[in-house]
Amino acid sequence: MLRPSPAPAPALRSVLTALGSPTAVCEARTPALRAAQGPLSPELPLPVHVLGVTGTTGPAGPPPPTRLAGWRFLIRSGDRAIAAADTMLTPDGWSFSHFFEGPYVSSTERALIQAEALLTPYQPRLLSVPELYMLTLWLHADPDADGHTAAPGPADLLVPLSPAPPGIAANHPYRVADLLPVLSLRLAPPPLLGSAAPA
Repeated sequence: MLRPSPAPAPALRSVLTALGSPTAVCEARTPALRAAQGPLSPELPLPVHVLGVTGTTGPAGPPPPTRLAGWRFLIRSGDRAIAAADTMLTPDGWSFSHFFEGPYVSSTERALIQAEALLTPYQPRLLSVPELYMLTLWLHADPDADGHTAAPGPADLLVPLSPAPPGIAANHPYRVADLLPVLSLRLAPPPLLGSAAPA
């Protein structure tokens, strides 16, 4: 069961304006948008949080902080999502960033459909790990949160979207305590040459 957080009104307006602009749609590198027949609608807004190398902690440490980087809208044509639109926070507020398509659009839609069947209510978000070229559906256990929570909680689930990094199962829900240590290990800087091995 999903209870999405409402997107900031300026973010939605900026996407609607871009969809209504033939120039913005034609210049987008999204053949599906250019070829779409009929109305296009931005739906399922998701806050996009970023987990970076500087935010990782050891397996026994607290959950690493994240930062809210934007809001993503799936662009629906008919009965399916064919592209997505990202917005970003600027000094003047939320504004349209770009359209895109690719495997993460369909895998996001698939993961949201699967999560909707869960009995526990969750607030859907996206958690990006740029250094691993990884994106996960972050199911936040507090469905009434405002979407700006800085770190995943112990009751949250993370669902890696396809394509996922080698060794991490795509479309499989992980407990935060199970997946974050794996990500922290992969993001940890390698030991310096000549440094002593830990005892």
